[in-house]
Amino acid sequence: MRYPWLRLAVFIIGALVPAYWLYLGGVGDLGPDPGKVLVDNLGQGALVFLLCSLAMTPLQKVSGWPGWIALRRQLGLWSFAYASMHLMAYLFFLLGLDVESLPTEVLERPYITVGAAAWLGLLALAATSTRWAMLKLGKRWKRLHKCIYPILLLALLHMLWVVRADAGRWALYATVGAVLLTARLPSVQRSLVGVGRQGSR
Repeated sequence: MRYPWLRLAVFIIGALVPAYWLYLGGVGDLGPDPGKVLVDNLGQGALVFLLCSLAMTPLQKVSGWPGWIALRRQLGLWSFAYASMHLMAYLFFLLGLDVESLPTEVLERPYITVGAAAWLGLLALAATSTRWAMLKLGKRWKRLHKCIYPILLLALLHMLWVVRADAGRWALYATVGAVLLTARLPSVQRSLVGVGRQGSR
């Protein structure tokens, strides 16, 4: 495994952040509705890890350092982990573990429908993130994992519905997402590679 200490640092950060939020909730420092705050924080954490995973390829092209790519899958898996914790916190704190009402919530509330679609997309990518899946799926693996782009758009739309009162924060995430999606355009990728080569001289 390349860059084990860097991977360990990402793992520690990913694991400690929700534990810290739970601690704040336990001591009453998450406000009058700690469950709702925890749900929102976990959802935004999933989005942050998703954006970080998408940033790894442009950073590698600009810097020429392969360590960025070594972290890409790990960051993507943390995005799925946070999205799953977001879902479980929603079921526990907002639905009171009334799982039977979840299908109705998904069908009647568009923001939950969109969020569920994004989670299912992340589930498919996480389940096929292994080397075995890459070999088994062949060319289809790349096509499947390009679904990360519409998943990002779904996640941003879900967040927009949830935090309509805090449009500034959403605009920040949306701007970063737009930049990262633009960086995937072939012409922009060639420019990034050119910048990386000039910087390595």
